[in-house]
Amino acid sequence: MWRLHDLVGELISEAIAMIIIITFGCSVAAMYILYDPSPYRTAYWGVCITWGLATAIAIYVTGAVSGTHANPAVTLALAVFRGFAWRKVIPYWSAQVIGAFIGAAIVYALYYTVIDSFNETQHLARGDGGAAGVFFTAPGIAITPMKALIDEVILTAFLIFGIFAVTDEFNTVAPRANFGAIVIGLIVTVIGASAGNLEAWALNPARDFGPRFFAWLFGWDRSALPGALGYWWVPIVGPLIGGLIGGGAQHLLVRPFYPHEKKVSLKSAR
Repeated sequence: MWRLHDLVGELISEAIAMIIIITFGCSVAAMYILYDPSPYRTAYWGVCITWGLATAIAIYVTGAVSGTHANPAVTLALAVFRGFAWRKVIPYWSAQVIGAFIGAAIVYALYYTVIDSFNETQHLARGDGGAAGVFFTAPGIAITPMKALIDEVILTAFLIFGIFAVTDEFNTVAPRANFGAIVIGLIVTVIGASAGNLEAWALNPARDFGPRFFAWLFGWDRSALPGALGYWWVPIVGPLIGGLIGGGAQHLLVRPFYPHEKKVSLKSAR
């Protein structure tokens, strides 16, 4: 019974983490897209910082309960390389998607009148994708779904590699005193600042699918699911593959050479 109680707490924590990330992240997307002049059109760095700080805040709020995976790619990589219980993987994924869905609902409650005004002014309809970028990602200029898949694999690999390195107990130069959350937020920020225009740097299946499903229910129809060019699966599959690559690279190529691990290897060799 106590273990079930703990698991429920962890799942609530994961949902809350995603609510925080999506509420602030998709809200800054709304600020970027819906307003003219937009406060971020010539200051895109602010969009990236907001997503990064939202991630850091989510970690500070929920990290002591669930570890704040807040990303199915993180959960999968931790199960494969760090001993996270496989029985928790699907429940964590479900909580993350539910949290992202609720976060999207909050953003909609804040911005639905602005969304409607924007679409009316631009002669757009929700079903045609009007203001869809507030909620979910899509390929940018000259990006096909297959190119986006490769991008998401690469970018998520960097993200998970960084998360594994920052949180590794044997990394003697990793940030201490709970500063790791800020560094992880900065990793998200840097990825967005350097590659965000490719396909809006999903990096996270729950981040994209939760709001996408919400948008599908609230009038975005086929522009959300299956999305332009049937895109909906790319931000799911790409990050999951990329997370395994990035987590595996840190676990297999870097971790064995940290000072503590080298000492253990030397002792066992004697």
